[in-house]
Amino acid sequence: MLRQRVLTALVLIPLALLGLFGLSGVGFALFTAVVVLLAAWEWANLSGFERVGPRLGYMLVLAVAMLAAWNMEVMTATWPLWLALFGWLVSFYWIATYPDSLKQWSRPWLRLLAGLWVLLPCWIGFVQLRASGAEWLLYVLLMVWLADIGAYFAGRRFGRRKLAPRVSPGKSWEGVYGGMVVTAVLAIGFAIALELGIGRGLGLIVTTVVVTLASVLGDLLESMFKRVRGIKDSGDLLPGHGGVLDRIDSLTAAVPLFALLRLWG
Repeated sequence: MLRQRVLTALVLIPLALLGLFGLSGVGFALFTAVVVLLAAWEWANLSGFERVGPRLGYMLVLAVAMLAAWNMEVMTATWPLWLALFGWLVSFYWIATYPDSLKQWSRPWLRLLAGLWVLLPCWIGFVQLRASGAEWLLYVLLMVWLADIGAYFAGRRFGRRKLAPRVSPGKSWEGVYGGMVVTAVLAIGFAIALELGIGRGLGLIVTTVVVTLASVLGDLLESMFKRVRGIKDSGDLLPGHGGVLDRIDSLTAAVPLFALLRLWG
């Protein structure tokens, strides 16, 4: 297993860096679209569709929505990001009230619908952030990765109070606080490096803390769906690492919200 993880990482890391920072415009949009469509393949499974046909059909629906968004100049609009915010507020309610909320989203078609507000705005947010400058794309990626690292170590060292025991028993409030501290330090460093000034620097810190909290929802929503499906990983596309969705679940919430707060602010 360890060998698989290392080999997969050696292939994926250079590929991801090349795609995310070596491409721009249409090339970047296509690269991120492929990643999100692979996640859609796994989301259909989370929704209860195991057969190839329905899963390919769901990918096709999302691909058509992406093409429509691109051709209708939706890529520069903020309303898809507002849609994502509304969707994540609904997701927060589902997670906070699980398992009582199960009857509200247990039907497979409802989970497929939820996937549209998770995946499509995530792709649009990626494209908008890349267009606004590679530094902000780098920033949101670092934010999510460092939040995960901070949460892991703080949770192991100080974790006492469970965050959502019925959804993901391993997560604690102390882990969340640890992730927030680490990303707040990242925001301070970025504000100084980019010479944002006190006002914009404080805005970046507040935005970072809010988006860090939102990234936890992305992880929890996938965990909840996997728990209901009785599976450990969203898929097996990445040997030793599970599925694509397992790697980007936090980003699905963080990217559109960060893009919204950057553009709206």
